[in-house]
Amino acid sequence: MTRRGRIVWPIMVAFAAAASLGACASGDKGNRSKDERLVSRGGDAGPNQIGVNSFLWRAALDTLSFMPLASNDPFGGVIITDWRIDPNAPTERFKMTVYILDTRLRADGVKVNVFKQVNGVNGWVDAQVDPDTPLQIENAILTRARQLRLSTLGEN
Repeated sequence: MTRRGRIVWPIMVAFAAAASLGACASGDKGNRSKDERLVSRGGDAGPNQIGVNSFLWRAALDTLSFMPLASNDPFGGVIITDWRIDPNAPTERFKMTVYILDTRLRADGVKVNVFKQVNGVNGWVDAQVDPDTPLQIENAILTRARQLRLSTLGEN
């Protein structure tokens, strides 16, 4: 391990431990998921909260709920789905990566990449995705984020 690795690794472990303790100390004992407990009500990041806009984060998870999740990072703002095959088109499969880029609810605060593969003679092969597909998903996330924000404002 390099000298830099010996310095950075304990800092990363300490940060992860502090984030875990902060989430435990929040007093939220409801039946909500871990992601819901991490999302702040106001939409902005604060102590012991996610590092991206919470409305965009929640909206992205809601919008991609039909896809199996491979991983998600609420602190870095990355959601990666696993491959999904539509039963109506069993020779095609899709995978998505969503990046939440800002702590503010902005139209340029979300970026979606869509990957498509087609099953042929040689197995799964990368295929062209309609350029409108990522834009449509981004717009769906933004619309859902606005709905979440308005519903939060209505509660106050």
